[in-house]
Amino acid sequence: MEVNLFQVDAFAEHVFEGNPAAVCPLECWLEDDVLQKVAQENNLSETAFFVQEDERVQLRWFTPLAEVDLCGHATLAAAHVLFKHLAYQHSVIAFSTRSGELSVKKVPTGYSIDFPATIPTPTVSPTALLSGLESRPEATLKGFDYIIVLKNEQAVVSAKPDLTAWATLDLRGVLITAPGDDVDFVSRCFFPKLGVDEDPVTGSAHCELAPYWGDVLGKTNLTGKQLSARTGAVKCELNGERVVLTGNAVDYMQGVIYL
Repeated sequence: MEVNLFQVDAFAEHVFEGNPAAVCPLECWLEDDVLQKVAQENNLSETAFFVQEDERVQLRWFTPLAEVDLCGHATLAAAHVLFKHLAYQHSVIAFSTRSGELSVKKVPTGYSIDFPATIPTPTVSPTALLSGLESRPEATLKGFDYIIVLKNEQAVVSAKPDLTAWATLDLRGVLITAPGDDVDFVSRCFFPKLGVDEDPVTGSAHCELAPYWGDVLGKTNLTGKQLSARTGAVKCELNGERVVLTGNAVDYMQGVIYL
């Protein structure tokens, strides 16, 4: 059996920027253990698999260790493959996922993804959460990840967290964030329990970060920048209980998987 593979740099304008994701279009679903082994073999933060059913597309995401409920950059990458390589005929893609329906449309600056917003709430910091941090957080919050708010951008850049300790936490991962010097907010995102120590650009994290910073800054349109080694920018628009994330995507590689 042959499965096509596309590797796409999401939230990027050029190759080697943003966050790489593998995308595998399928005619029908393979066994879950096969999907997991493919994701492990790809060894990227996310591999997206989809099955197209007329206008609606079933979409799933896998890290090298587990299936996840939500992934922004791999959703953007999957939409890029459908629009650019598979001649998707409709103006909006409706993805059916574990997080409900997600829609993606082409815009002049790339692709816009409509995601559910998550409003983080203040929480008491578990001991493991503060391990390795040199500066005391300005605030600690809880969404589907822990969120640590630091004083400024430099504190985010210089943070050297204890990822072994963070791998023991009960939530998906940890986001550290602060006001940006030239954007509304900056962040770094860590998911060691999923086999992703630091993710380059995390769309789903902005579903938590944008509502928080929108409330702090009194804005509904914000720009976030993720300060990983590859870096990447995410445009965020708050719309009630939804967040629209916009970014571009570029092709890196195409291939065939033999199963």
